[in-house]
Amino acid sequence: MMRAFSLAAFVAFAVDQISKYVVIHMWGLRAGRSFDVFPPYLNFIYGENCGINFGIFGDCSELGRWTLIIVGVVICTAVTIWLRRTHQPVLAMISGGLLVGGALANVLDRLFYGYVLDFLNNSLPGWNNPFVYNIADVFIFAGAIGLVLFSTDKKTSQKRTKKKRQ
Repeated sequence: MMRAFSLAAFVAFAVDQISKYVVIHMWGLRAGRSFDVFPPYLNFIYGENCGINFGIFGDCSELGRWTLIIVGVVICTAVTIWLRRTHQPVLAMISGGLLVGGALANVLDRLFYGYVLDFLNNSLPGWNNPFVYNIADVFIFAGAIGLVLFSTDKKTSQKRTKKKRQ
């Protein structure tokens, strides 16, 4: 089961880092530039996020940077330990791997750049969304939702088993 977790974490980490390298470094997306991919629904807009979602804690201080790095590593460690100690279905293990891989990709950005590189933007006709995000954020969100949907509570499972036996 940990193999599924590790593979999902590696894929999420690698896909995010490769996408950032391609879009920002190879395609030249820099501050003040944007690419319309499928306007207005999908655009690439350069962003540097010092904080967390929607710019929360985005004051770009060193204390904030290192706090978010430490929090990211602690959360990744806690999720990994929890999944190792419990017997979860494979979809929960994959979900945990997506969350951890995405979070570590953003931690790496904070270590190298001091902020998280963002470039994805979704808008609608007549509404320009000012926020950008990255593929790691998608993996983190999908992983968190997957853990909620697919993880099992061992105590609840044991109670169900006892009721079935009676």
